[in-house]
Amino acid sequence: MLEYRAPLRDMRFALYELFQADALWERLPIPSEPSRELADAILEEGGRIAAEVLSPLLRSGDEEGVRWEDGNVYTPAGFREAYRTFAEGGWVGLGGNPEYGGQGIPKMLSAMVEEMVASAGGAFGLYAILTSGAALLLDAHGREEQKNRFLPPLYEGRWAGVMCLTEAHAGTDLGMLRTRAEPQSGGTYRLTGTKIFITGGEQDLTENIIHLVLARLPDAPAGTRGISLFIVPKFLVNEDGSLGERNAVHCGSIEHKMGLHGSSTCVINYDGAQGYLVGEPGRGLNYMFTMMNYERVSVGLQGLGCAERSWQGAARYARERLQGRALRGPVNPDGPADPILVHGDVRRMLLTQRAYIEGGRAFAAFVNMQLDLAKYGEGAEREQGAALVALLTPIAKAFLTDLGLEACVLGQQVLGGHGYIREWGMEQLVRDVRISQIYEGTNGIQALDLLGRKVVADQGQTALALFGKIREWAASVTDQPGAIEFVGPVVVAVDRLHSTTLWLLNHVTEDPDLINSSAVDYLQLFGNVMFGWLWARAALVALPQAESDAFYAAKLETARFFMARCLPRVQALAAMVETPSATVMAISDQAFDV
Repeated sequence: MLEYRAPLRDMRFALYELFQADALWERLPIPSEPSRELADAILEEGGRIAAEVLSPLLRSGDEEGVRWEDGNVYTPAGFREAYRTFAEGGWVGLGGNPEYGGQGIPKMLSAMVEEMVASAGGAFGLYAILTSGAALLLDAHGREEQKNRFLPPLYEGRWAGVMCLTEAHAGTDLGMLRTRAEPQSGGTYRLTGTKIFITGGEQDLTENIIHLVLARLPDAPAGTRGISLFIVPKFLVNEDGSLGERNAVHCGSIEHKMGLHGSSTCVINYDGAQGYLVGEPGRGLNYMFTMMNYERVSVGLQGLGCAERSWQGAARYARERLQGRALRGPVNPDGPADPILVHGDVRRMLLTQRAYIEGGRAFAAFVNMQLDLAKYGEGAEREQGAALVALLTPIAKAFLTDLGLEACVLGQQVLGGHGYIREWGMEQLVRDVRISQIYEGTNGIQALDLLGRKVVADQGQTALALFGKIREWAASVTDQPGAIEFVGPVVVAVDRLHSTTLWLLNHVTEDPDLINSSAVDYLQLFGNVMFGWLWARAALVALPQAESDAFYAAKLETARFFMARCLPRVQALAAMVETPSATVMAISDQAFDV
């Protein structure tokens, strides 16, 4: 079975050495007044909970899975006890509003804990992550009475929150949804309809489940403008906060999935269930995006977390497994063979994993720093943070999960035949991480959002401004000893991304299918450039200390690997983007007849 050890040293590197998070927290008006001492304590305890409480449930939870009986869902053995420990430790409300019982920890820090949970127990973590997202939505858009009633038990982990969007006939196209909400006396609504793919829609971990449901009022217009948002609790909630009778909300079945067997993915039936309107009618999808965007960043962390655990398993195996001899001569002359770590292809796979993971951790920290600036900053800093969050969220979701799957497959490959066998745990990570490219908006949808709604919609202003800042940084550090080795490739890469962005802006009007045909390659191009920039920054931090410290030496060598073996993909991706859509669209539909 795979063991897990939280990568605390690299997390601290990203927080304090790359982004000076402690100095940032000191100047921002964050209610919890976080310090480096507090952050380190949270990281240490989060790592302990992940390794000792959650990690032992990864394989058993996968093998047992959730069970559905007579409308009730039962989680695997150990989940209830682990969830109680997790909730009582305050981990569910870590980033929540302190006015209602949350701890107000900055997102840069809480995201590190999310990554640990994703590594140690991805299926388990979904219940808590969705609850945090539901609480964020209610805090942003709920009425004061709703916040007082629902937020404290959500932050405490006594209740859970879930998002209810998808219907069988309407996946991404939410404008087609049919769930109805009819006004009742007393300001409540009766909801009728069926939702599918509802993660955590029913479970036995919490005493109540708060469903956030998209539905239509009787006179609502067609399309997304007619969607409203409703709170629909599993058990009705009395004015004093106590639980009342069971609401007309029932789990009709659960899905049998490729992975994440410990999380319940439910069909939920609303049979005249009582609900409460959130905000204004017709603004439901706008409100739901608050939660969806939170979950998209969290899904990216799931990809990163699975990759980290796969890398740990593969690296341990490569040091212990004896097979063949090093081409330069035996390194284990007294043994029957050398460890497979001596072989170039094994090292290539492990270095690719490491480059993705540590680059991804730095990128996630950067995006979450922008979330903190957008929330707590002032003036131009706040506006810039919000703009960068909007631009980079689809990359955080899609690029991190694409690389997460690739890294998990590489980890499995390092183990060879043993990687295909259940007892080693590597095949489970491949199965678990695969959904991360699909839910919360497929990665193709994320790419369309990046290129169409973010870059083309504002004529590239936010993206081009970011490219300019990368160039400014490069100019400011070029004279540092050894910098040009890392800065030079990044300048070439960002210039190529810049020119490709301008090419798209100049051609999209005459070739509107360019957005659809080039979006995924453009997102990959953008993500590689961002990773290159952050790896260059990491290398410059490591350079002065690499000769005397093994951590910095490894960081520097991994940066060199990324520059030489990963960043060159930028040129190929740019060429793919700058291809007329006819290469994709010209073929006739009949060519797909089977």
